[in-house]
Amino acid sequence: MRVLAQEIGFVDPVRAFAALRHLPNPVLLDSARVDPLLGRWSYVAADPFLVLTSKDGRIRLGERSLTGDPFAVLQRLLRASPIETDPALPPFQTGAVGYLGYDLCHHLERLPAPEADDLRFPDLVLGLYDTVAAFDLVERRAWAMSSGLPETSPEPRMHRRRARLDRLAGLLEGAPELAEPSALVAEPISSGFGPAGYEAMVRRVVDYILAGDIFQANVSQRFTARLPEGLSPFDLYRRLRRRNPAPFAAFMDFGDTVIASASPERFLRLDRGGVETRPIKGTRRRHADPAADARAAAELLASEKDRAENVMIVDLLRNDLSRVCREHTVLTPEICALHSFATVHHLVSTVTGELRQGADAVDLLRATFPGGSITGAPKIRAVEIIAELEPTRRGPYCGALAWLGFDGAMDSAITIRTFAIKGDAVTFQAGGGIVADSDPAAEYQESLDKARALMQALAGSDGPANDTRKPGEPRRAPGP
Repeated sequence: MRVLAQEIGFVDPVRAFAALRHLPNPVLLDSARVDPLLGRWSYVAADPFLVLTSKDGRIRLGERSLTGDPFAVLQRLLRASPIETDPALPPFQTGAVGYLGYDLCHHLERLPAPEADDLRFPDLVLGLYDTVAAFDLVERRAWAMSSGLPETSPEPRMHRRRARLDRLAGLLEGAPELAEPSALVAEPISSGFGPAGYEAMVRRVVDYILAGDIFQANVSQRFTARLPEGLSPFDLYRRLRRRNPAPFAAFMDFGDTVIASASPERFLRLDRGGVETRPIKGTRRRHADPAADARAAAELLASEKDRAENVMIVDLLRNDLSRVCREHTVLTPEICALHSFATVHHLVSTVTGELRQGADAVDLLRATFPGGSITGAPKIRAVEIIAELEPTRRGPYCGALAWLGFDGAMDSAITIRTFAIKGDAVTFQAGGGIVADSDPAAEYQESLDKARALMQALAGSDGPANDTRKPGEPRRAPGP
């Protein structure tokens, strides 16, 4: 059975999401940086018929509690609710939406974990949504879709499809105009590392590389702040979106845990058996002066160190995909291409493949999670070193934000440039891949460059995204 779909009037997806915010577990998958290839579709959904959460192997499935492997539970849920793809509709035609935290890696390999887990974010939160609104940002068209799940009998399912579709379409007709995001400023931002501590961590990774343990490891620092009373997480997201529009942005409100992301990096896309991943490695800060900005981009393209860093991860991902893709189908159609975002230039590669018959989206996740671009090579040893050197668990950071369709399709992003919010506690992390010739001071500065837009969103800055201030530095008053 296919979804029941109805074309509706196009509205800005952020406005559409605001019309659903009062419902349980609203989610926005937001192509805030419109692009025909990577930023065409946005989706909103709310009121899932089931929510799956997992923490350290303790799984909550609606009202049920169990223990085990959350990947296996997710796979069973998706296989129990199949729908047929309608090629005339947008790619996501109802299914699971949420995040997979970095620490799910412990269900895939025997790995150490940092002892500190102060905020205790769930390892996984996914809602199963039977109604979704989709927005084509290129053609400015929109659809409401409903699968009728969890009903399986024809008549009850048809009744639910129509009722849920009508409710969603009605809510979106009343999508409100949005006031400007609050100008309130968060409390000062703190980090678990100062420059000396971060640089010492980088030197330790270089020692491991020179000793032959690894070729590369991606390490990070965590920043924390408090939301002031009156500044909603959604306003914070809107400020981040304005400063750093990204093709894989998202806002997910799961009650106790909120995700506000401006991720630039696709993790995995699966469409009718075709697989794509787009790892990012190599970064330069952007500049307000066009000549300086062009020099930074040219320097990145010419950097042997950054190219080598990227190629290492491409090789790792080719190996990961080969575990679940048909022989001789894993290809690299793009290597180290320059992609420029609001605050940084990046080198981006593309790796593709064709999934083996019988394998599905969850098998693909198992073979590749967590992404090589945010772990290192070899992956398992790099993850062990990350656990040794980083003082706290990563939580959502460096996992994946994803939708997984009931029809077997999937798209996902690496959880970077992301706020993870619990109550009034706001955390975000930034880091980079360390290789043998990494300069510790430059790596520390790169982590600040990557965190720039998030810091400025917290500070309420609305100046140019590629301005020349250091992260956290207040704006200067204009001259006379």
